[in-house]
Amino acid sequence: MEEERGFQHFLRGIILFGFTMLFLSLIFTGNIQYYIAPRMMPFIYFAVAVLLVLSVVQILRSTVKAGTAAEEECGCEGGHQLPDRRWKKVLFYSIFLFPVLSGFLLPDKVLDSSVAAMRGVQLNDGVNTRTLLEKQSELDGLELAEQAEGNASKTADDYLAELEKRELGEHYTYEDLVGATDIEDFYGQLLQEALEQEVVQITDDNFLDMLSVINMYQDQLLGKNFELMGFVYREEGMKADHLVVARFSMTCCTADSGVYGMLTQGEQAKQYEEDTWIRVTGTLVEKDYNGWLIPALDITEITEVEAPETPYVYPSFQFY
Repeated sequence: MEEERGFQHFLRGIILFGFTMLFLSLIFTGNIQYYIAPRMMPFIYFAVAVLLVLSVVQILRSTVKAGTAAEEECGCEGGHQLPDRRWKKVLFYSIFLFPVLSGFLLPDKVLDSSVAAMRGVQLNDGVNTRTLLEKQSELDGLELAEQAEGNASKTADDYLAELEKRELGEHYTYEDLVGATDIEDFYGQLLQEALEQEVVQITDDNFLDMLSVINMYQDQLLGKNFELMGFVYREEGMKADHLVVARFSMTCCTADSGVYGMLTQGEQAKQYEEDTWIRVTGTLVEKDYNGWLIPALDITEITEVEAPETPYVYPSFQFY
């Protein structure tokens, strides 16, 4: 019994140490960026330190003999009983061993177009493609019903107006992440800087901000040349000469990640498959996309590029 208790404490220490090593390996390889936003790294460092301390404590406990005061006098009236049956032990420790082993054995993977297809893409930080398709489907169904009945009480336009009043889905736009204080001044300054450039560079640092500027001031930016980089994404039913230059945005971790991008059009787009990383230069135009007029780029130049070291983009927190 004494050896059994000591072994279980030792095993708990090893599991905690395994989590510590898993986090450290992700930090040292840089792959932690696939799962956690940079602003969350202080919490990761704190977690590593706590896990290391707890693992050492558990391993030291395994050397304490059962029945001693250090083992028994915890004041919790037996609340720390260890699993006694074999199946309980296997089930209990497997729950913790599985994520550690899978973390070391499974390859780290960047979010790609398959995830974007499930969540939809925020085009120019304004309209979610998945929501557009859902709305269009509902609208088409309503129009067919009206044609069959001939005397429907609600027109398609009325129904569309109601849909527009609803939220665009569970994915928030970038403006939802920031406050309203001085937001017009901030984006207005970015607009003036863009108007002064011959080709507006949309970079990793200003990706979300510039998409917001385009969405807010598209009338003033029509005809302007833009350059941006991202992976190829195509919505179901999208024309072959259309693609979305997309990037994943992360606020805290992959659980809250969203997909943002700009619709582009041109014959050159046909040769690029999904998830290919490209750099696109084009002229800003207004495009009818599923009944919505949105900003898009007429491609003037497109090239395939290597995936960036940091594949995600992050919101600006200047208004917090």
